[in-house]
Amino acid sequence: MYLADGRDAPAVVPHRGRRWAAVPGTVLALGTVSLITDVSAEMITAVLPLYLVSGLGLSPLGFGVLDGVYNGVGALVRLAGGHLADGGGGRHKAVAVAGYALSALCKPLLLVAHTLPVIGAVLALDRTGKGLRTAPRDALISLAAPPERRGHAFGVHRAMDTAGALCGPVLAFLVLGVAAEGYDAVFTVSACVAALGVLVLMLFVPGRPGGVGVAPKTSRRAGRRAAPSGPLRAPALLRMPGVGRLAACAVLLGLTTVSDSFVYLLLQRRFEVPARWFPLLPLGTAAAFLLLAVPAGAVADRVGRRRLFLLGHLALLVAYGLVLAVPGGPLPAVVAVLVLHGAFYAATDGVLAAAVAGVVPDAMRARGLALVGTGQALARFACSIGFGAAWTAWGDGPALAVATAGLAISTPIALAALRSSACPSAQRTA
Repeated sequence: MYLADGRDAPAVVPHRGRRWAAVPGTVLALGTVSLITDVSAEMITAVLPLYLVSGLGLSPLGFGVLDGVYNGVGALVRLAGGHLADGGGGRHKAVAVAGYALSALCKPLLLVAHTLPVIGAVLALDRTGKGLRTAPRDALISLAAPPERRGHAFGVHRAMDTAGALCGPVLAFLVLGVAAEGYDAVFTVSACVAALGVLVLMLFVPGRPGGVGVAPKTSRRAGRRAAPSGPLRAPALLRMPGVGRLAACAVLLGLTTVSDSFVYLLLQRRFEVPARWFPLLPLGTAAAFLLLAVPAGAVADRVGRRRLFLLGHLALLVAYGLVLAVPGGPLPAVVAVLVLHGAFYAATDGVLAAAVAGVVPDAMRARGLALVGTGQALARFACSIGFGAAWTAWGDGPALAVATAGLAISTPIALAALRSSACPSAQRTA
């Protein structure tokens, strides 16, 4: 029995030996944009935690609040991005360009931001850009790919995106090694790379869903679906079959998902990783994500996207357990945690988007993706603040133990919720 309703059930995927050849051009173009943009973004992400905690003396609670704002602002704006993208017959590319451009403009502002309030404002503005672009970008991907290959399409996009995430920390590490004013040099190079990503988006991504490399039948099918009459509100989306439970499970699991920055800080402190190697820690996650994203997307198309989404959280649970059980652990323990962390993202990030796309009509696609993504991101925002407070009050070990226990409890609850919602339709489509 699959953890999906009929529209999210596993499908037979053709062209098994031609996976990359079957990827729509729109997906490849957007993947290139994401690759370039992630080089820029991950350069900042790789150095920011150490810069704020060690350089500016920020407490774990303060960093938790800042990290929560960094992600929470983008989550709220994502709803607006989805609404704007679906309106007026589909303005997906225009809204995506605005979001990418806004984030690119924030990178040089970090050169003049040296106090916590100013840095917080710049990061909030950067996440506003991310919030605007995420839903329209994912809507373009889902509309360009045939329904039975959406998981694979998102996997390809996430693999290209993660290739940028892999290169970003390496570039930051190299810049820090050769530049006298290390952090300012990182911010400058990041700004230039971000501008290149916006340029590629404007020149090479088609303006309409299904513009490049999309099968004609897919484009006609998307075009025949009527737009909703009147404004589409969140309650109406949540009442659609499958959407409410997906959103609820994403929120529940997000409440116990420790942010990446905290994971790397935990590894650095509990496993005694030298500070100079800190920017390279995200590389382990990114490398595993890169290697597993495409296979995970293809597997999700076959065995059920919701099932793989839950299995990804089990991988994260094991990673937390390793950090708790092996303090001061050897290098293999560090590698194992990072691989599990990357496997978690490969099994959840694009897979959740593909699952949502399977239960939301084309004309509402960006708003549906934005709604579920916002709920998940706000839950992680709350987790960042709560984890930072727990770390400040009790220490890193007890804080992680609470998060681990929460994840161990919430995963079977999500499993039961998705299984109960999938049973009737799974039987009908068997």
